[in-house]
Amino acid sequence: MELLIARVVGTAVSTVKVSSLVGQKLLLVRETDESNDFTGAVFVAVDAVGAGTGELVLVSQGSAARHAPTTSGQPVDAVIMGILDSLDCDGTVTFRKS
Repeated sequence: MELLIARVVGTAVSTVKVSSLVGQKLLLVRETDESNDFTGAVFVAVDAVGAGTGELVLVSQGSAARHAPTTSGQPVDAVIMGILDSLDCDGTVTFRKS
């Protein structure tokens, strides 16, 4: 399972959706690299861990996204699996949650 590093850049609200997604928080995330620079497009992910705007998170995509307890068997393609506290790349701290 590949996990992406991404930053939560906003929220998505959908009052009309399939019943299995009712109650799920949807967040807008954008992939970043290990230096915390944006590298990808914005996409929607189901929040399984209580993340918020501005946080650096770990995102699982594809079929692996449907294996989290809150998304098991659900029609989702991306789920936030963790909130990062820090990143250390080659001995250099590139991110530390304040």
